[in-house]
Amino acid sequence: MRLRRGEWTVLAFNLLYIAGFFGYFTLIANREFIGYILTMLALMALVAVVHLKVQFPVGILWGLSGWGLAHMAGGGVPVNGSVLYNAMVLPLFGTGELRVLNYDQLVHFYGFAVTAWLLWCLLAKLFPAMRGSRSILVFAALASMGLGAMNEIVEFTAVMLIPNTNVGGYFNTALDLVFNGLGAATAMVIRAVIPGDVPIALPNRAEVS
Repeated sequence: MRLRRGEWTVLAFNLLYIAGFFGYFTLIANREFIGYILTMLALMALVAVVHLKVQFPVGILWGLSGWGLAHMAGGGVPVNGSVLYNAMVLPLFGTGELRVLNYDQLVHFYGFAVTAWLLWCLLAKLFPAMRGSRSILVFAALASMGLGAMNEIVEFTAVMLIPNTNVGGYFNTALDLVFNGLGAATAMVIRAVIPGDVPIALPNRAEVS
């Protein structure tokens, strides 16, 4: 199976920013985010394998790419003596780890909204009988939240293995989960209001060549 032009563009974009941040994190000896890059490469490979089977819309691939870039920038771009992840975007309420709204929370919201969209497309293609039902929206949102919880497990592992991480404490984890859920739910509400469409049949070799 060969990639289409738009898919090659997405792949090149991902490889360029990952290579750039890998070099940067290596120079500053940030082992935590080097591990995250390796995890991202594994996730990219997984998405690529699934994509070649079901052909996600290119918009989803760009959405995932933007999430990856936002994640790398969050851990690498210095802001006010810290990193972008800790930067306040809009001071709504709270102090310390309970403050809202910061960059990290926006990335969680966006990332798991995109994840819910991807899962909706996957369910719609593999189980076409679910299309148009409320179940597919609920399942996609809940599955996205579950992947969000797995992300927090990865962050917890980083805290246990690597000193001086920027992961944060209990309240940070709780807010991450909240924004994961808000992002996933928002994406599925939008999908319910604007149903859209995805090809039902799985692609054959001719369609992806």
